[in-house]
Parts: sequence; C-alpha cells; structure tokens
Amino acid sequence: MTTGDMWGLLAVYIYVAFLILFTEKGVNNSQLLSRKILHIGVGNIIFLLPLFDTKWVMAFVAAAPFIALTFLISPYSPINLISNTSSEGHGLGLVYYAISWTLLAFLFFDRLEIIAVGIVAMSFGDGFASMIGIKYGKRTYNILGDQKSVEGSIAMFTSTVLVTAFALLFFNSPNIYFLLIIPAALIGTLAEGITPKGLDNLTVSLSTAITYYLLILTL
Repeated sequence: MTTGDMWGLLAVYIYVAFLILFTEKGVNNSQLLSRKILHIGVGNIIFLLPLFDTKWVMAFVAAAPFIALTFLISPYSPINLISNTSSEGHGLGLVYYAISWTLLAFLFFDRLEIIAVGIVAMSFGDGFASMIGIKYGKRTYNILGDQKSVEGSIAMFTSTVLVTAFALLFFNSPNIYFLLIIPAALIGTLAEGITPKGLDNLTVSLSTAITYYLLILTL
C-alpha cells in the first residue's frame, strides 16, 4: 500500500463518515431528504479517485467495506448501529451502491474517468431523478414494478450529462469523449426507468460506464 493509497483511504472514510453523521438525524426532519443528500453526496468520491495508486486498495479496502457498513445501517441490519438512514425508499439501495463502486473500481481502475461516469449516473443522476420525480412528477409510468415519472427521467438524463461533463474536465479527458456522454446517459436513464426494487443502483452505474467504455473503443 502506497502513501497515495493511504491518503485516498483516509479521505474516503472521513468524507463518507461525515455524510452519514450529517444525514443520520435527518435534514430538516426529513429522512427522505437525508437519504437523497447521502445518495448524491457520496458521488463526490470521484474527485478522490486520483489519490489511489493500487487497484486492490481502491476496490477492496476503500469501496468493498461499505457493502457491509451500508447493510448495517439498512432496515435489514441485525443490529441497530445507527438510525436507519435508508429507512425510506429501497432499503438495500446504498448496499447496491457500494457493490457498484467496488465493481467499477476493479474493472476500470486504469481508466478513472469511466469509474466516474458510472458513479455520477448512479449518484447525481439517479438521486435527482428520484427527488424531481417525487416533487414534480406528474406523468408517471410503471414498466417492471416501480413507478417512475417522465419528469424524473428528464432530470436523470440532464444531471448525468452535466455532472459527467464536469467530471471529464476534471480528469482531462479528450474533447471527443464529451460527445459520448449523451448516448451513455441515455442508456443509464433507460436502465433507471425500467429497473425495480432499488436495483437501479447497480444497473444504472454499470450500464452507463460500460456503454461509455464500449463507445470509446469504437473511436
């Protein structure tokens, strides 16, 4: 483990711990708002990825432990570690979130911008889709068991494109790669729209990142 890995681990754990503690009591007495702030806020870990030097450290020491931690703060936890941050919505959503980050880190460690694309779609995209859909969603649809809204899907696509563009600037990606954001975000939005039971935290991140990667290979 290198010095960079140790700094990366420290930064990730401090940041995520702060988010959990900040949202644990509820923001403005709303557990739903707290959960969404946590869901979106964790996406900022993309800016900590360059600190890591080693794949196994990022995947199995930084990301994978959060699979167990998020399960312990879910409604399915066998112990009452803290109040259930995920008590509203899909109880295992954050667990799937941690699984996605682990898989992305393992598969695309040498292309950090691809990890970022998947995490952005999962955190900012899916998070804003839910928030906008709940507050403003009027045109609803249900494909495989979960009710979604057109307004939420538009928010998902728009936020994914905008935040991913900023992330690619951060990672100094070639200009031509920016054109690939739109089809990748569209696939992620479709995945969010059809995936039920909180599993969109898996399907959105992986489908968006893999689509983006495959598009790069065609250039």
